[in-house]
Amino acid sequence: MKPLQFTIPVMPNKTVIVQEDILPHFYPHLHRHKEAQLVWIIKGTGSLVVETNVHAFRDNDIFLIAPNQAHIFKSVETGNDVHSLSVFYDPNAPLASLFQLPELAPINSFIEHSKGGLKIPQKSIKAVSDSMSLLKVKSEVELFTEFIHLLQLLSKIKVTPLSESISKSLSEGEGIRMGKVYDYVFYNFKTDISLEQVADIASLTPQAFCRYFKKHTGATFVTFLNEIRINEAKKKLVEGRFESITDLAYRCGFNSITNFNRVFKKLVGNSPKEYLIMYQKSLG
Repeated sequence: MKPLQFTIPVMPNKTVIVQEDILPHFYPHLHRHKEAQLVWIIKGTGSLVVETNVHAFRDNDIFLIAPNQAHIFKSVETGNDVHSLSVFYDPNAPLASLFQLPELAPINSFIEHSKGGLKIPQKSIKAVSDSMSLLKVKSEVELFTEFIHLLQLLSKIKVTPLSESISKSLSEGEGIRMGKVYDYVFYNFKTDISLEQVADIASLTPQAFCRYFKKHTGATFVTFLNEIRINEAKKKLVEGRFESITDLAYRCGFNSITNFNRVFKKLVGNSPKEYLIMYQKSLG
């Protein structure tokens, strides 16, 4: 799928752009840009779609979106502002020559190995967010020096990619079509979504839509829908916002506890109860 090409407002003589946003919601369209984006979610909860993969996000999460990586942040809950701090930089512009210096070999290696994007693990959040906060108040040489320090921090973190796939070069119209499908799913996943309904959003027959979605995302529509629902379930589990596992299943769009438990274990690797116990243990 080809998402909308988004142009970052470029400031004169700026290699690194720091942008703080406090808005009713994130940019609502599936999009990509030539710059890498390190984004700190200071306040906000929802789902992040990167290429064909879905990730939950919550307050104090940090993600790196790679250059030209299709993505969209979707806040499930409405009525609350989102607050984020982003650092944009283009590793393929003048920075590419700088990263070839022998002294910056670890950073260059990090750039090469982060083309699938990444999520910063919790144990490294404070160090990375502190460095990002400093960028907001620095200028010129001091800003660039702190930026190199930030990349050095990132190069030492062991992470797994957000996505292994790369967007196919398709028309902008198809990107808009897919964005409409995503919008519909994000705002209706708690209800019983039929294949006919979502196919109608894409102006396709159900059979054609199934082929279209699988061709351009590499996943079936049911798999995508289940990932959205399970991410919401994980969020409610750790926040304690449920009366019972059965209640949780129905509130996240599943019509049976058996199916919920099966899908949860398939996607997460543990049952809902096991996942909650592991999360609580991780907090000590």
